[in-house]
Amino acid sequence: QVTLVESGGGLVQPGGSLRLSCVASGFTFSSYTMKWYRQAPGKEREFVAAIATRSGGTNYADSMKGRFTISRDNAKNTVYLQMNSLEPEDTARYYCNVRYVSRDVWGQGTQVTVSS
Repeated sequence: QVTLVESGGGLVQPGGSLRLSCVASGFTFSSYTMKWYRQAPGKEREFVAAIATRSGGTNYADSMKGRFTISRDNAKNTVYLQMNSLEPEDTARYYCNVRYVSRDVWGQGTQVTVSS
């Protein structure tokens, strides 16, 4: 079974930072591109960032570029999302994702709330 478990969300003030983690299990983590998505109430799920396997190549949504950084530690089966300069518009539930055997696998998500 493939499982993804996110953590690190919470309440943060505008301009603050958070580091999200996603621990993966049940597959060869280092062989798969990992992604982060987010979804706010009443809105569609939105792509945030992706990181390739051993190459480490990254891709970001335009609104996140320059503020968010995705990284991975293959030895720990973990993908991270460092979020800086957070704004209220970043408030959402953040999900880890992997495309495994032609199916999208999602974690339970971790809530990020940006508010003063």
